[in-house]
Amino acid sequence: MTTVPVDRIRNIGLMAHIDAGKTTTTERILYYTGVTYKMGEVDDGTAVMDWMEQEQERGITISSAATTCFWNDYRINIIDTPGHVDFTAEVERSLRVLDGAVIVLCGVGGVEPQTEKVWYQSTKYHIPKVAYVNKMDRVGSDFHDVVAQIEEKFKVMALPLQLPLGSEECFCGVVDLVAMKAYRYSGELPGAPVETEEISGELRDEALLHREHLVERLAEMDNEVMELFLEKKEVPGAILKRAVRTATLSLKAVPVLLGSSFKNKAVQNLLDAVVDYLPSPADKPDVTGCDPKSGRMLSRKLSDSEPMSALVFKIMSDPYVGQLVYFRVYSGVIKVGASVLNSRRGQKLRVAKLLKMHANKREEVETVHSGDIAATVGLKDVGTGDTLCDERHPIQLDTIQFPEPVVQATIEPRLTAEHQKLDEVLAKLVSEDPTLKSYVDSHTGQAILSGMGELHLEIIQERIKREFKIQTKLGKPRVAYYETVRQEARGEEKYVKQSGGKGQYGHVVLDVKPFAGDGKFKFASKIKPGIIPKEFYPAIEQGVLEAMDIGVIAGFPITHVEVDLVDGSFHEEDATELAYKIAASMAFKAAFRKGSPIMLEPVMKIEIAVQDEYLGEVMADFNSRQGKVTHMDLKNGLHVIDGQVPLALMFGYAKALRTLTQGRGNYSLEFLKYSEMTEEMMNEVLKTQLGIYTTN
Repeated sequence: MTTVPVDRIRNIGLMAHIDAGKTTTTERILYYTGVTYKMGEVDDGTAVMDWMEQEQERGITISSAATTCFWNDYRINIIDTPGHVDFTAEVERSLRVLDGAVIVLCGVGGVEPQTEKVWYQSTKYHIPKVAYVNKMDRVGSDFHDVVAQIEEKFKVMALPLQLPLGSEECFCGVVDLVAMKAYRYSGELPGAPVETEEISGELRDEALLHREHLVERLAEMDNEVMELFLEKKEVPGAILKRAVRTATLSLKAVPVLLGSSFKNKAVQNLLDAVVDYLPSPADKPDVTGCDPKSGRMLSRKLSDSEPMSALVFKIMSDPYVGQLVYFRVYSGVIKVGASVLNSRRGQKLRVAKLLKMHANKREEVETVHSGDIAATVGLKDVGTGDTLCDERHPIQLDTIQFPEPVVQATIEPRLTAEHQKLDEVLAKLVSEDPTLKSYVDSHTGQAILSGMGELHLEIIQERIKREFKIQTKLGKPRVAYYETVRQEARGEEKYVKQSGGKGQYGHVVLDVKPFAGDGKFKFASKIKPGIIPKEFYPAIEQGVLEAMDIGVIAGFPITHVEVDLVDGSFHEEDATELAYKIAASMAFKAAFRKGSPIMLEPVMKIEIAVQDEYLGEVMADFNSRQGKVTHMDLKNGLHVIDGQVPLALMFGYAKALRTLTQGRGNYSLEFLKYSEMTEEMMNEVLKTQLGIYTTN
């Protein structure tokens, strides 16, 4: 891999709502940076970054894809991410290792639900952003309205750096407010000449007004701009550019650009903005982690001379090379043949190959430097979020948190002989995708597949068929419920078994109560020292976890409980780990039943866009699904309804909405939270799905 000064590297991601034009924009970037000689199109199934068959057929991005390109001697590592809410984990893991992001917005749709989701995900990781308003050639596009939406919905200062040259189908270029130049694109074909011209007439007056507004806003954050502004002097473009960059890196503002990627207009200006305003790895703070043994906080500087540390952010099966492991190097250097430590598992691994990725194509390299994103193959037992580091200087970086699955379905092979093969394939897919879960139902013995939505499960089924040649039957999707408690309760169990020789003895007393912290479970020992030897504590905790996995009232996993070991007893001869594990499982179940158990259901955030004549019927249907309206707005002649609704009542909604609106309405759905069900609803679910008629 060509060595580039770290301040000339940009690790960026393109993120947005589905169909805003992320992949099309990436295709143009690859063309203009010389990576490809022919532009791929999403609609034709020829996009380089959408290389999976399912992506090409459906016209959507499913898996994040990485590539590298060069622009004005800067290396830009790009990750193109999905816009569909079912694949939000791809965005989450990408954001964890990126330095900056380009948020692509539709010039007509503006800030859409998934745009909000990725925006807040990026804010969580303190990632500077550039907003790119795409599709400015579309009828109904409104740049200034989108800028207003960014400020209103995200409570952030938006800095429009450009104005559109022409509007809708007459859109032909941009006016650059920093350089005070107009860039006119004379055609729609790739490589059409760009004419740089002076701004004249009424357009110049408008540009001067907007530039003055830009300077005024930057003066609030930059002293040099403030002095020039107060003295009523012209602010040079270089000073303005530096002030915009500083405001962007400090997350105080977001530069906003515009263009039409499909019509090949203004993508070059976007590339300039990526280089000018988004951070290099050197602009980010030192990476922090902990010593895997002592837990002591550690930090690593971005330098090739530091001990090596890298974070694994994606695992992917490749039919030719096996398991591909994507990672970001935060410090030090990785070389082919080097020995590294997986600090989470304490395993030493040897790096046999290093690869620079371009979608599904790969180029072998000898060395990967700090700040780079690359991949390797042949590493065993490595998972998403693991840290690879120098074995002499171990460090464990912060891992990646993923949302829990909300939809599940049974899955089984069409051929009985392929059961074992399917189990192996599911284990491989689960290791790739942290939002995919697979387990065997303790009541029916069936394999259950859990994911983020119906589309997620359908894609997995297709991958099993195409990549692993197994025909499967996927059951009707159902909601992934959870169980929890509402009050504190105590459970005591003694497991004693005598069989002639050495017996089994375990006796524990557990307190179970609601847990409001992060994570599904907290275990603590509040027992007096000596009552139960400490070596049995892990077995007790394991017994509780196993009981939580299979549930108590309905077989759904248990979450958000705190379990305290408060008492018990010990038999010097017969005490065993197995006995304490069984006793803990039984005591936990007994306490759980007394703790006013309740089921939790996924509640979804929904946005419905509908014409005026269908509003009444759509609202009546929404209310019948126990939907709650949180906000209503009129945008581009459409009523936009924001609300919350239980997922269980939303299966088949696409067909219902098409029927109610003659195919003209549309909606988007994303997970919001898990919420307690009413006793009536819970009993109804138990009765209809499980044949259980009471919660007692």
